[in-house]
Amino acid sequence: MEDRTVVVYGEKDWKKDEIIETRIDLSYPVSPTDSDLSSLPSPLKEKADLEAQTTPEEEPLRKRLGFIRYTALNVYRRLFTLAFIGNIIPLIIYLVRGAEPLDLVNASAINLAVCGLCRQPLVLNLLYLIFGSVPRSAPTTIKRLACRIFHLGGVHSGTGVASLIWYIGFAGTYTYQFNPATANPISIAVLALIYSVFALLLSIIVVAHPTIRRKHHDVFELVHRFANWGILALFWVVISLLGTQEPSLEKFLLNLPAFWILILLTAATIHPWLLLRKVTVTPEPLSPHAIRLHFDHTTVKFGQGIQVAKHPLKDWHSFACFPDRFDNVKDAALENTKFSCIVSRVGDWTKDTIVTQPTKLWKRGVPTYGFGYVFRMFSRIIVVTTGSGIGPCLSFLADENRPSMRVLWQTRSPLKTYGQRTLDLVSRMDQNPVIIDTSEKGKREEMLPQVLRLVKEFDAEAVCVISNPAVTKEVVFELEMRGILAYGPIFDS
Repeated sequence: MEDRTVVVYGEKDWKKDEIIETRIDLSYPVSPTDSDLSSLPSPLKEKADLEAQTTPEEEPLRKRLGFIRYTALNVYRRLFTLAFIGNIIPLIIYLVRGAEPLDLVNASAINLAVCGLCRQPLVLNLLYLIFGSVPRSAPTTIKRLACRIFHLGGVHSGTGVASLIWYIGFAGTYTYQFNPATANPISIAVLALIYSVFALLLSIIVVAHPTIRRKHHDVFELVHRFANWGILALFWVVISLLGTQEPSLEKFLLNLPAFWILILLTAATIHPWLLLRKVTVTPEPLSPHAIRLHFDHTTVKFGQGIQVAKHPLKDWHSFACFPDRFDNVKDAALENTKFSCIVSRVGDWTKDTIVTQPTKLWKRGVPTYGFGYVFRMFSRIIVVTTGSGIGPCLSFLADENRPSMRVLWQTRSPLKTYGQRTLDLVSRMDQNPVIIDTSEKGKREEMLPQVLRLVKEFDAEAVCVISNPAVTKEVVFELEMRGILAYGPIFDS
């Protein structure tokens, strides 16, 4: 029989400062046989057995079907499609039957409310607490579905686009009914404001396209913020002016659903800014590539992150946080800090942060749960990360009842870049973490074989992948194709 066990990477023993060559059996990653099934995690046996029946001729078809299911029609896109189509059908019915403009503006406002609340910190925290409360004893199917909460961005974007479609119907209907011969200054002002709101809605959706958002993120953020404020303000004026043309303004507003929705959206938008504060930051330089920022203004729980900025009206950046109480701190400046985040050099803002080492930053809203929180429903997980992705992974330290885990971390010169204390924190999550130093090989190693080995050895229920978009998509896709529960944050998580 052909020996398919090869040395694929060097695992470093950081205490002994030496490289341990590890041999990995590649027979399982390529095509599990019947003899392999006894050592697979029980939830995967049936799936793996089915996959073992595929022939070389069937493999391309299986790959294509897997691409459609896990990439082209992933949960995010399915939620987007459901939200969008669920609006288009009633819109067509309304227009065919001859809808009134106010019916259409109410529908647009409802979608705007859902879109906005999907990003409101208090609403997000509530949703994560609900979905994350699934017990570890729950069936795998339920946990698989509950973990998809981080794809909520599909609802956000789907209802956002749907709100524009409804609004186009409203603007078109109002314009069609507009009679220049009988127009008065109020109706002319309403018409002008309607198209001003349309322009702002359209601008938000255009800059939210993934390509534009990725290349011009600061523009995307600024347009989203100020256009949203402009839409709320103009919407208030529009419905108020429409009400002045009715016998009773008060009765008109109280009976208009869009009025109550505007109150809700306005409150939801203002709330985070009411908590705007400039807070003290204690910078801890780790290397020319990374810095650790310590905070003392509040405490964070497992899976939470904060938003910080150097100027409240410019770009804001979100970071997953982890508690400081597990550090062996000798520096007096760090003795009273409560939590921290790791910032690595990936752009102008982070580069400036590493160089200037700020002692004050702006924060808004409340700490918000994110992607990592869903893993509390599993008993045994594999944490896969690269580079500064180890920062969000350290959030697991905040959960006293965190799942048992193995950590696979690939990065360049981890000790030199992130420091011994970071490595000590990683060891608190996994006493024997697999840390791959790419500087010793001169290139990145293939991570999938290592992940599969750990899944097999550890009998893991799920895999958490936090890396750059390319690695995250690749690893999650390959694991899902093998029937392994794998999750990684997406661009809109």
